[in-house]
Amino acid sequence: MKQLEGKVAIITGATRGIGKGIAEVFAKEGAQIAFTYAGSVDKAKQLEDELSKITQIKGYQSDASDFDAAQLLVDAVLAEFGKIDIVVNNAGITRDNLLLRMSKEDFDTVLKVNLDSVFNLTKAVVKPMMKAKAGSIINMTSVVGVKGNAGQANYAASKAGVIGFTKSVALELGSRNIRCNAIAPGFIETEMTAALDEKTVQGWRDGIPLKRGGQPEDVANACVFLASEKSSYITGQVLNVDGGMLT
Repeated sequence: MKQLEGKVAIITGATRGIGKGIAEVFAKEGAQIAFTYAGSVDKAKQLEDELSKITQIKGYQSDASDFDAAQLLVDAVLAEFGKIDIVVNNAGITRDNLLLRMSKEDFDTVLKVNLDSVFNLTKAVVKPMMKAKAGSIINMTSVVGVKGNAGQANYAASKAGVIGFTKSVALELGSRNIRCNAIAPGFIETEMTAALDEKTVQGWRDGIPLKRGGQPEDVANACVFLASEKSSYITGQVLNVDGGMLT
């Protein structure tokens, strides 16, 4: 039996990279999928067309950092799918720069998209999940949120915030059978890293104990575990998917 058969999942930021990988693996595991995208209309349509062959799927153009938009999204998904079992808060951005040169706008924007968005959607799904007395919330953090990184003070702050938020939600909602965990990806090879200098990328691979970059599917498989009943006694945890980078 497929591990997510009969489950309905919301995945934010699913038209590329890790989010797309999660949508693809969730579909193969039997989940029905509602996904969000910011501006990539063509990519959203392409994902719908691709995965509609194996599951029910619908894309929603929605700004994850907008509180009211998150509530409207949840209302729309409930009307279309009837329930929400899983939420994957994946949407995120970077605006890298050394602190000396980082603008207030770049700091605020990264916090708003990466951290506010997690609050917004989690807040919106709490009531229906409490009513169902079940749910799995998976928040995408980063190894950078665990250890920090030069030139990414804004990103690190946002992802560290996601960890604190995750643990607090787990404590609040555990008695309602709602679990909340975080995944901290390390160096994951996506279309964004494909545009980088190969020598630089290889240097990063060499510094990882498993001697390779991760694939979106590696993160997606961890999401399947945390979304499924196989992790029914796991909540409030941060799972590093990093090839041993933080070991």
